[in-house]
Amino acid sequence: MTDTLELACDGLRCQIEPALGGCIRGLWRDDVPVLRLPPAGPLASARAAGCYPLVPFSNRIAHATLKWQGTSHPLIQNNGAEPHAIHGVGWQAAWAVLDRDDRFAMLSFEHRKNSAWPFAFDASQTFRVRPGVLELTLSITNQSGLPAPAGLGWHPFFAKRARSHIAFEATGRWEMGDDKLPTRRSASQGLDADCAALDVDHCFDGWGGVVNLHDELLHTRVTSNLRHLVVFTHATRDSVAIEPVSHVNNAINLMDSTGVAADALGVRVLQAGESMTAQMSIHTEPAR
Repeated sequence: MTDTLELACDGLRCQIEPALGGCIRGLWRDDVPVLRLPPAGPLASARAAGCYPLVPFSNRIAHATLKWQGTSHPLIQNNGAEPHAIHGVGWQAAWAVLDRDDRFAMLSFEHRKNSAWPFAFDASQTFRVRPGVLELTLSITNQSGLPAPAGLGWHPFFAKRARSHIAFEATGRWEMGDDKLPTRRSASQGLDADCAALDVDHCFDGWGGVVNLHDELLHTRVTSNLRHLVVFTHATRDSVAIEPVSHVNNAINLMDSTGVAADALGVRVLQAGESMTAQMSIHTEPAR
């Protein structure tokens, strides 16, 4: 098992767990947690980490059944009693360390067709710390020999402190049913709200690519080339999940059930050997 990696630059410190889903254990700015604090001792799952990668899809695939090009592929229900497949397969895989130094790391993992995902792919991540910013990339290459659906994203949990305030712009929001699946799209301008009483678990589209999170200690700015954003928190949680993603929740099955085009839902269809790459940066500075 690969040991925890630690990257550091000018007070910014990032801990990475390659063997546990290639997750980020924690991120600190001058010892102030940017992401939620990890539990003491070893992590039991990447789901307990500060951030983990979403590959080859984000959020849920309804009832753990992928419907693709006229075929239903049963998937693994990979999150306890939840009936859906959730957050892809990368967060449950061991990632290999390809390169690293004090400020940079590159990880990879190879997925071969199995009951968790019926298409082979290679994935890679890079992590780089610069003064005040953590820069991330996530890539996938279709190795299946067939056209395959693909999506990418990240699932960071940001520390929610007193007077935490989130703000971002979007054009739409997907409403959620009791089964945690999207039901319909409604117009939305995004969010500009205090987090303390916020109760949200939605995917926003038409996202402008920037989120600002302010509190009494830090100003954190999340930027990405992705245009969908999942936000999840409620009053009893000590974190707010701010997740840049490439597609709508359950998007691949929505294509099948609604006939909406892949592009409209954010799904990429990768030809054999084709790749896609996502970028996310977490900028931090002391509150003013």
